[in-house]
Amino acid sequence: MTKDTLKRIARALERMHPAPQKAPDFGAAAAFVWHTQPDRLEPVGRINRIDVSLLVGVNRSRDTLLANTQRFAAGMPANNALLWGARGMGKSSLVKAIHGAVQAEHPALKLVEVQREDLPSITRCLNLLRQSDARFILFCDDLSFGHDDAHYKSLKAVLDGGIEGRPDNVVLYATSNRRHLMPRDMIENERSSAISPSEAVEEKVSLSDRFGLWLGFHPCDQDEYLAMIRGYCDAFGVTIDDATLRAEAIEWQATRGSRSGRVAWQYFTDLAGRQGVRLP
Repeated sequence: MTKDTLKRIARALERMHPAPQKAPDFGAAAAFVWHTQPDRLEPVGRINRIDVSLLVGVNRSRDTLLANTQRFAAGMPANNALLWGARGMGKSSLVKAIHGAVQAEHPALKLVEVQREDLPSITRCLNLLRQSDARFILFCDDLSFGHDDAHYKSLKAVLDGGIEGRPDNVVLYATSNRRHLMPRDMIENERSSAISPSEAVEEKVSLSDRFGLWLGFHPCDQDEYLAMIRGYCDAFGVTIDDATLRAEAIEWQATRGSRSGRVAWQYFTDLAGRQGVRLP
């Protein structure tokens, strides 16, 4: 067997069983993204977020999550949080905004984003975070599970922690359009076809019960929608009178068939572009 063959075998074995990764310099950034193949935490130079004061219509959820995050950053006990509800109402924006607000006072608070498809590797990520003195919000956006999806089992490593327990310096914040993280028709189908209906979906439905905080997000009314846009205009120096804003914003929502924080931001982006105002 030649040396080249041996080298190729060695490289193949390394890909199959990579050496344990070392934790990065967590002081290099405020946020990181977890990647696999190979496992690594990539620093994020600039976090895409807005100021928490610009989030309108979610006061109760904002205050609850802010208090929970402040306790966690201070080294006190805190709950995992599930932000669920209407799409486009600022669930992920709130997580990033809250992190920014608290991190200004507690620089050791880091945000780590994990994609749903990378959940099977979550234990390896936790092992890296466990080694650090920093505090970590593990953030999984748009979390949901479909038929025959076993990724939810990996999530239990964060929520329950297994025999080692969840690291004391890690808390999980997840967003989802679904309260129970799975489609309603999936729940109903399994209940109607299973020998033991109550047990058929218990494991999956009970996953959401493992979050200590459930924060619901509901569709905004027209006044809240217009208040969101006015807040953006005031914050970024866009000038428009109330009557014009109201007429244009209502027409904008009508063309999209929905009204939400996301639609409000999209209208504001168009308005700022027409006025030549650059957004940060």
